[in-house]
Amino acid sequence: MLYLLLPNKHRCAADPVLAKGTLSRWLSLGNQQPVLTGGREAILRQRFQFNGSQFPVAALTRELDKNDAGKHLWLRADPAYVRADMAAARMLACGELGLTQDEADMLGASLQPLFDEHGLVLETTTSSRWYLRCPATESLPEFAAPDAVLGDDLYLHMPSGDLGKRWRRLLSEVQITLHNHPLNAVRATRGQVPINSLWFWGAGVLPASIKTDLNRVISNDEVVLALATHAQIVAQNLPDNRSEIIATLAREESVLLDLGEMRDGAAIEREWLMPLATALKNGSITAIQLLFASGESCVARAAHRWRFWRRIQALQTISDVDEIASIMGSNDASG
Repeated sequence: MLYLLLPNKHRCAADPVLAKGTLSRWLSLGNQQPVLTGGREAILRQRFQFNGSQFPVAALTRELDKNDAGKHLWLRADPAYVRADMAAARMLACGELGLTQDEADMLGASLQPLFDEHGLVLETTTSSRWYLRCPATESLPEFAAPDAVLGDDLYLHMPSGDLGKRWRRLLSEVQITLHNHPLNAVRATRGQVPINSLWFWGAGVLPASIKTDLNRVISNDEVVLALATHAQIVAQNLPDNRSEIIATLAREESVLLDLGEMRDGAAIEREWLMPLATALKNGSITAIQLLFASGESCVARAAHRWRFWRRIQALQTISDVDEIASIMGSNDASG
């Protein structure tokens, strides 16, 4: 089985190429699966099993970056750009903001005194991934992931309650320090947005072990790569040579191919979906499970192309599983 991780279904439906391309055929002819609540994170928890209810992004990526996560409690503290408008302050970018490592270290050094009094250590491990090493006994509030915050009112996603109060105050102090940092004046002369905030998220401790039935993961997402690496399976970035990877998929039984970060629908269709459709048709791949980041899922098999009684529909006309079921009728075999 090839597990194909895709962007949100509504994003695919809004793309004119994806909406009427290979995905529409697979969804119209394939076997629908129950919608998985929780989206991309829930999909990953299904494929990678580990103890605990948290999804410890910070610990996983710290282990990937430095191999020293150990039993520490980690929290991501990624550089961010926040812009205020008349209605709200909105986070418009987080993580990759064109910093050099020297610049990241410079900003981190200016912020460390703010964290010292709380017993926290800020580590600017990469130019885009920063970490707070927290005391093991630290009680942390819930933090929202950047994807849930981007473009929205920042304060709707601030940590709440008594536990969150300390972090809201700390973030305010961070923003003041960064606003006054001379590097941001330099960035302005270069036409770059300021680094005027951090975003705390992904708290947790590295799982003792991770189990998976996958043999290989192919992704550009550091969290997915970190999960695969800790599970001791093959982890690799999306390659330029797609024909080579299609051949690899045909040889291995259980692979997760992650296209969820790709934004060019025409490239997804041309470079990945069409070759995969050919491999499915000729039997090189036995089955593909589509996993949309929004939770919808469908299994496509070569034999499904003979379901001539089903009408091929563009993605935007397929709203949910119940509607699909009513269109397809009840006279289908499960195979």
